[in-house]
Amino acid sequence: MSKLSRRQLFITGLSVGGGASALAAATALARRYGLVPPDCRGIYGPGETLNYAAHRLLARDALAREFPRSMISNPPFPNQADPLGKEFDRLKDGKFSEWRLAVDGMVARPASFSVADVKCFPQHSQITQLQCEEGWSYIAEWTGARLSHLLDIVGALPQARYVFYSSFERDTWDSIDMDDARHPQTFIAYAMNGQELPVKHGGPLRMRLPRQMGYKNIKYINRLTVTDSLKGFGKGMGSIGAEYGYAWYAGI
Repeated sequence: MSKLSRRQLFITGLSVGGGASALAAATALARRYGLVPPDCRGIYGPGETLNYAAHRLLARDALAREFPRSMISNPPFPNQADPLGKEFDRLKDGKFSEWRLAVDGMVARPASFSVADVKCFPQHSQITQLQCEEGWSYIAEWTGARLSHLLDIVGALPQARYVFYSSFERDTWDSIDMDDARHPQTFIAYAMNGQELPVKHGGPLRMRLPRQMGYKNIKYINRLTVTDSLKGFGKGMGSIGAEYGYAWYAGI
């Protein structure tokens, strides 16, 4: 990806009050330098593009706020989940010993990891807020393995641009760019508040992205696909959420 300076984007119309022509010019500049989200089409496309480009220029390496243990929510709020079926119940009854996280796509060494395998990777914890687009939020301690570590194990190829991730939950999938995939706070989480990650909160494995809204933090993760294009996934908009009108990039 070519480098686009903050100054260039601001001068071209990122600043407030730039007007429609400035918005179009700034969007064109973002496209030129590859700072374009997969949901860039339609009436909201220029805004989505500008939001994504601004975050990448201004906050690429920023950390989400971490909180003291005294601020952990008690209890954390679980949103409603549909029944996952007999196969999930069977896996749950077996304490998820047969659960597998497949990693494929643009990698040198495709692999399939058990939950126990993931737990053997270097362990990291963070006390961060999960914020839902519906208005509720909670603070919890999340423990897991950094996604960047998994990508290193499988040998993600240098030309890869995205990580697609899917869930045991039907028709539930999303993706992130490699900046977010390799961010130190992006986890494959398997524990919450010192305990096994509860099923109602996405156990046994959940994507944890504290720099993005809650709907990007997909539960019941069972596959990661490293790719240089999202055109072959759904309608090519990067996530099932984007196909229903949510932003693919939901940075906060």
